[in-house]
Amino acid sequence: MSRWQWMLKQIGALLWVRAALFCVLGVATALVALLINDFIPSDVPRKVGADAVDNILQILASSMLAVTIFSLSTMVAAYSAATTNVTPRSTQLLLQDSTAQNALSVFIGAFLYSLVGIIALSMEIYGGTGRLVLLLVTIAVIVIIVVVLLRWINYLSRLGRVGETINMVERATAKALKDRMATPYLGGVELSDYEPQPGHSPVRCEAIGYLQHIDMHSLSRIAETAEAEFYLCMIPGSFSDSMAPLLYSSKLVDDETNAKICRAFSIGDARSFDQDPRFGLVVLSEIASRALSAATNDSGTAIDIIGTAVRILAPWASPWPPAPEPLYRNVHVPALETADLFEDLFAGIARDGAGSLDVGVRLQKALASLACMGNPVAERQAQRLSTYALEHANRALALPNDRDVLAALAKNIG
Repeated sequence: MSRWQWMLKQIGALLWVRAALFCVLGVATALVALLINDFIPSDVPRKVGADAVDNILQILASSMLAVTIFSLSTMVAAYSAATTNVTPRSTQLLLQDSTAQNALSVFIGAFLYSLVGIIALSMEIYGGTGRLVLLLVTIAVIVIIVVVLLRWINYLSRLGRVGETINMVERATAKALKDRMATPYLGGVELSDYEPQPGHSPVRCEAIGYLQHIDMHSLSRIAETAEAEFYLCMIPGSFSDSMAPLLYSSKLVDDETNAKICRAFSIGDARSFDQDPRFGLVVLSEIASRALSAATNDSGTAIDIIGTAVRILAPWASPWPPAPEPLYRNVHVPALETADLFEDLFAGIARDGAGSLDVGVRLQKALASLACMGNPVAERQAQRLSTYALEHANRALALPNDRDVLAALAKNIG
C-alpha cells in the first residue's frame, strides 16, 4: 500500500468524512426531483397524494435531529466507558467502527435531505410532479433509516462493552498479523543481524513519534534511482526519536534523497493497527492487566483474553508456507520477532495474574497449545514465557498445592 493510499484509508476512517458524504448525497437526492420533473404525467401526483410530503419531511427533520443527538451522546458515553473499563488505546477502533459511522452518517444525511426538501417546498420550486418524485425518494429514505435504526439499536446494546471491544481488537490484530504473514518483510528482502558497513550512509528524520506506515514502493523506487540498497532499522511500531536512523543506504545520500526517503515513512503521535500487529497484542495485554487490577478484580476477562491470544497466534505458531518472492529486492527489512509477539501479549498477564490460580492454569494451557503447533521458534518462546509465569506464580501463590498444579502444567509444554 502506497503512502497516499494509506493516508486516504486513514482519512476515510474518520467519522466526519463519511457523514459529509452522506450529507452531500442527501442534498443531491432532494434536488434530483427538479431534473425529472418533466417526465411524469401531471395527473399522477394528485392520485397518489403527493401533497403529504410536506408533513412527512417535517416529521423526518425533527426526528432525525433528535436521533442524531441521542446517538452522539450514547457514543460519547460508550467511548468514555471503554476508556475507563478497557483501555484508552481501544477507542481508536471504536471511532473507526463502520456500523457507528454509517448510522450517524445516515441520520445526519436524512436530516439535511429533509431540511433541503422543506426549503425547496417553501420556495415553491417543485411542481406537482416534483412533489411526487420527492415523496417517492422520501419513502426510500425512510426505508433506509428504518433498516439502519434497527441495526443501530442492536449495536448499541454492545457498544463500549468489554467483550465487544475485545472482539474489535482481535479482528484488527488478526488482520494485521495475517497481512504480515503474507508479506513477512513488507515485500522486501529479509534482513537479519545487520551491522552497518563502511560506506553505508544513515538516514534520519526530524519527526519524533511512532512509525505507522512504510511506503515500500516509494522506497524501492528511490533506491533504484540512487542505485543503492536500503537496510531498514525500524519497522511499523518502532519509536523514532530523530537521532536513531530509519535506515542505512549502501551509498551516500544527499539532502534531497534524504527528504524523499523521510516522506516514505509516516510518523505519528500514536501507534496504528494497520502494519503493526504488536500494537494490537499490547492493547489486549492492557485489557487483561486492567481486569486483573485490584480495583477491577475480573479474572474472567483475563481468561477471555488468553483464549483470544491463542486464536490470534495459532497461525503464527503453526508451520509457515514458503516465503513469497520479494517485490522490492533493493529494500531489506527486519523480521517481526516471535519473541516480541509472545512478550507483548503474555508477559503482562503472567506478571499481573500471578496471584490467580485460574489465570495461571489457563495461561499454562494456552502456552502449551501454542507450543505444540509445529513452529520450533514459537515452541521455545512458549517454554520461556511458561517459565517466566511460573516464577511469578511461585512468589505470589501462598498454597504449595496451587504452585504444584502450575508446575505440573508447565512440564507439559514442549
